[in-house]
Amino acid sequence: MPATFLLVAALLGGLPLLKGALYLNKHQLDAVHLADLVLRMARGELPHLDFMTPIGILAVAPIAAFVRAGAELGHAFLYAQLLVAALLLLPALRVAQSRFAGPWRHLYAAVVMIFCLALVYGEAQPAISVSMHYNRWAWAIAYVILPLALAGPRTGPDRPWLEGAIIGAGLAALLLIKVTYLVALAPAVLVLLLVRRQGTALASAVLAGLLVIAAVTLWTGPAFWLAYLRDLLTLAGSEFRQAPGLDFGSTVTDPAYLGASMALLMAVVLVRQAGRAEAGLGLLLLAPGFFYVTYQNFGNDPQWLFLVALMLLALRPAAGLRNALGWAIAPAMTLTATLAFGFGLPSMLNLAWSPVTILGGSDDSFTPLLGTAAGQGDFLTSIGPAQGVQRKMPYDGPGTPFASFRAGAKHPEPAMLNGEALPECALDGGFVAWFQVVADDLVAAGYGGDRIVTADLFGSFWLYGALEPVKGAAPWYYTGTPGIANADYVLVPLCPLNGMQRARMLKALTEDGWHLDEVRRTPLYILVRPTSERSQG
Repeated sequence: MPATFLLVAALLGGLPLLKGALYLNKHQLDAVHLADLVLRMARGELPHLDFMTPIGILAVAPIAAFVRAGAELGHAFLYAQLLVAALLLLPALRVAQSRFAGPWRHLYAAVVMIFCLALVYGEAQPAISVSMHYNRWAWAIAYVILPLALAGPRTGPDRPWLEGAIIGAGLAALLLIKVTYLVALAPAVLVLLLVRRQGTALASAVLAGLLVIAAVTLWTGPAFWLAYLRDLLTLAGSEFRQAPGLDFGSTVTDPAYLGASMALLMAVVLVRQAGRAEAGLGLLLLAPGFFYVTYQNFGNDPQWLFLVALMLLALRPAAGLRNALGWAIAPAMTLTATLAFGFGLPSMLNLAWSPVTILGGSDDSFTPLLGTAAGQGDFLTSIGPAQGVQRKMPYDGPGTPFASFRAGAKHPEPAMLNGEALPECALDGGFVAWFQVVADDLVAAGYGGDRIVTADLFGSFWLYGALEPVKGAAPWYYTGTPGIANADYVLVPLCPLNGMQRARMLKALTEDGWHLDEVRRTPLYILVRPTSERSQG
């Protein structure tokens, strides 16, 4: 059994290292966002205290630790994935040996390692992406703690203190990676431990969770938790990015998801009919959490399907048991598990194959994602999306052939800066060129070393030139005016990456009483100096 973990980890973790760099060809702006978080933390900054993000500290810290140790960003990401796999190996081994039998132990081991070490977040598109790596890590942890909560050991001694500690540490890790998973899964875990009368495991879980929280508090200080809560509330109150994909109902009942939803509900019924009422109740309580995480994560992958399938196979009763309709329960559970495997297979195969995919492709078609200033030459992206700058703009304005149709198109109100309506356009692609050209222009104009907030979705110019990150700013802008009090200037793109976010920030600056005095204007941006009405008064 340990050999399966080690073999899968060696293959999936080792193959990308043979390539010598991390080659990305999808969601490159998300990769810039990750680089911003990691390199800030590697400088000694802390999430929530020094910059705004709803992503937990443990989603970033493993990568930042390797950067601080001297690794470039691409290798640091790969090393961090191996570290996560190593930390989960022994807890997952306990689950595999105590909850599963036969070939399902080996499949379970492979799935946990795949979540740790894949190079794409899911779906079925074979492309390399570091986007939302923390979702995979959170699913790997969920696959460890949920089987322990759902049922007791199949074989071997009951070890409630050990298993409770694994559950508590795992839930604390979810809190510190992405709180969505904790909110979605923890209530069901708590009820399960109570219903199964696992008082010792519950006490151990609470103790382990508190120890993790105490360790983080010693590391970051008590103010960390209030800052984390503030960032989470900021995201909850934002109109942007609360749900990055389909609406909740669609992720449950749309044609692409209805089969998976029905398989989950059938699993609940069959597990209860198999005489495992507590596990059936647990699956029922977990169902809303599974649906919510699917809805909240980009791509809307129901990554819980393989776990449900494995639990169905592990909980099958002896042959001969039938329900009131005359169905043989064990074969029905096998059939339902097969369906769940089938629904989840495209995404799982894509996850598993991604470390192999990176071995293909020509180095000539890639370029450093962060340009040359950041010194991260092993963090690469496809040249086309990085350097091919496209501009999108409406074609129904005054004087155009389609002006008469504009009223029905419901365009958003234009972004306003000091009474001036800014152009209705946005960049599409070429973001590396955009960041590099603007950063070079700012430094050449004498703004090197300054702290600049950007009225846009992203403003990571400090990664591309001799500029400084802004304390309290948001590498991914959600709402409000984060970091503005610590900024020397605000850069307002004339064609931003996201026009709605530019308009929202400018409106928020006005509502908060900031004067924006223009100091520089180029064909690409307007640079303004923010002055607070409160400081003037």
